[in-house]
This record gives sequence, C-alpha cells and structure tokens, in this order.
Amino acid sequence: MNRDGEKKVILVVDDTPDNLSLVSGLLKDTYKVKIATNGEMALHVAKAAPPDLILLDILMPKMDGYETCKRLKEDPILADIPVIFLTALSKVEDEQKGLTLGAVDYIVKPISPPILFSRIKTHLTLKEARDFLKDKNSYLETEVIRRMEEITLTQKVSIVAMASLAETRDNETGNHLRRTQQYIQELALDLQEHERFQDYLTPEKIQLLIQSAPLHDIGKVGIPDHILLKPGRLTDEEFELMKTHTTLGRDAIVRAELLMGQRETFLRCAKEIALSHHEKWDGSGYPEGLAGEEIPFPARLMALADVYDALISKRVYKNPMPHDVAHAIIINESGKHFDPAVVESFLRIENKFKEISEVFRDGEEG
Repeated sequence: MNRDGEKKVILVVDDTPDNLSLVSGLLKDTYKVKIATNGEMALHVAKAAPPDLILLDILMPKMDGYETCKRLKEDPILADIPVIFLTALSKVEDEQKGLTLGAVDYIVKPISPPILFSRIKTHLTLKEARDFLKDKNSYLETEVIRRMEEITLTQKVSIVAMASLAETRDNETGNHLRRTQQYIQELALDLQEHERFQDYLTPEKIQLLIQSAPLHDIGKVGIPDHILLKPGRLTDEEFELMKTHTTLGRDAIVRAELLMGQRETFLRCAKEIALSHHEKWDGSGYPEGLAGEEIPFPARLMALADVYDALISKRVYKNPMPHDVAHAIIINESGKHFDPAVVESFLRIENKFKEISEVFRDGEEG
C-alpha cells in the first residue's frame, strides 16, 4: 500500500497475452496492475504515470527488454523505478547483462508465485526506504541553506546596526561608509589572484571584508562631542584622544563577541579593521606602531580606502581634492603609509574609485 492507503502500482511488460494474464491474475488482489505489450508502450505508460515497480520481459519484438531497461534508466524521471526482469532466458550472462543495465532483480520463468511476491515486496520496501532518505536529505539540505541564510542575514543586520550607530555620531562624513565599503570590495576583487593574497581572499572572506568595512570607525561613538564634532582642526591633545577610537572600536566588537559567548566570530575582520586601519606600512602609524606584514591585511585595504576618501571629500577644515591630486599622494605614500601591493591595485582600478566617489557623492542617496 502507498502511504495514502492506495495499492502500489506494478507495470507488467510482456508481448505474450498468456503471460500478461497469468502475472496480472497473481498480482491484482495485492497491487494495482498496468500492462504494456512492448517496450515502446512501456516507456509511454511509465512516463504518463510512473509506476512503483516494473516487471519486464526480455524477448520482445522491435525493442527488447534490455533496450527498454536502458531507456528507463536514462530518463531522470524514471531511473529510480525498480525493474525486475521476468524472462525465460536462464543463462548467467543473460542475468549479468540485465543487472548491469540497472535492473534490481532477475527472475527466470516459469514463475514461482511465492518468489515473485517476495522479490516484489523486498524491492518496493527498499525503494520506499530510498525515497524516504532522499526526501529527508533534500529537506536537511534545504534546512541547512535556510539556516545559513538566517545566520548571514543576522550578521549583516548586526554590522549595519553598529555602523549606523557610528554614522549618527559623525554624520558630517555623509556617504563615507558606503564609499569605503565599495573601495574595499574593488580592491579585494582585484587582489584575489595576487600570489600573496589568493589563499586569504576566498569568496567567503571577501564577503566578510565587505560587510566589516563600515565598522572601521565604530569607536568614534566613544569620542566626546566637543572633539568629534569640532568645526576645525584638532589640537595635539585632542588628536591624541581622537586616536583612541581605534582601540575603543576594537574593544566594542570584542564585547559584542563575548555577548555571543565566543572569542572569534565573523567579526574578526571588523576587529582588525577598527584597530589597525591607521597603522602605516613604515611603522609610523597608530595605535600599536605596526609595520609591513604585521598590519592585518583587511586594515591595509582600509588604510588606502579611508585616506583616499578623506582626500577627495570636503571637511570643515579643508576643501575636497581632485582625484589626480589624491592619486599623486597615494603613489608618493607607497611603501610609507601603504602596502605597495595595495597601491598597485589602486592604480589598476582607480577609475572604479572615481565612479564610486561620484555615485555615492555626499548629499546623494546612492
């Protein structure tokens, strides 16, 4: 019986009316029986409404049982239907050929009813088990995908919420977060084939970099308003306090991780960017004075993206610089402020930087 209580469907394929009558008579009380008198008809009947099992004769005109079985197994819709050869051919090589073509069993005529019923029951049970596992695996795969999408969405929402909080404290920079995020994406995509970075820049890591970029200034939420919002240049003392936004940002992200009960999460890139994006290749940056490869790679990308955007943007203490001037400054700082490989990447894709700066111009929604 099917799960809904209906009888299982058996398709009997044989060109001899007496054989069809005999097998149908044996099975009709237990199963719903369909018949086909040749291979082509069997394929047509099976495609119209796939049966649960097929009993297939071999010696038929035009298309024999071997060819019919082969055609069944080549069809993705019909391939999982168990086929049992029911034939007068009794040689071992005949049996071997049938099983090689994909049949699950081989019964030699004359038919023994107990054997026939036993074999049919066994293979219907096995098919039902396979179908159950297939459905279960499909469900589990779908569920894993759904939960991964939920986790990814949660990560994105968490990062955007934190970044938006920082932006409300420093709204003078307008679309700065959007632009730097786009710059980071273009740099990472350009460098993913670079021999120094190809192992690091997997598609998953690039996505984390892009998501994490807006958190580079999250620590500014801890800077007093009279310094953060000062309409002019900072004094040396004020600048020293402003520089603490790097450690404040890193510490805020660490606290968020601890609330999740973990020390290392998807926020690792965000921590590295927040703490180290003001470090310089020659070791003259802050807060730790890191140099060269000591500086985490995400922070090296952000260092260039952040400086470029500051150069081309208007601030209360300066007018925006043309792209060409920013271009010259970045070249001059290669090997001093910036990783030379990152500068080379910038030079390859600087037109994309210009496009991004125009699309997300301050005052534009983007």
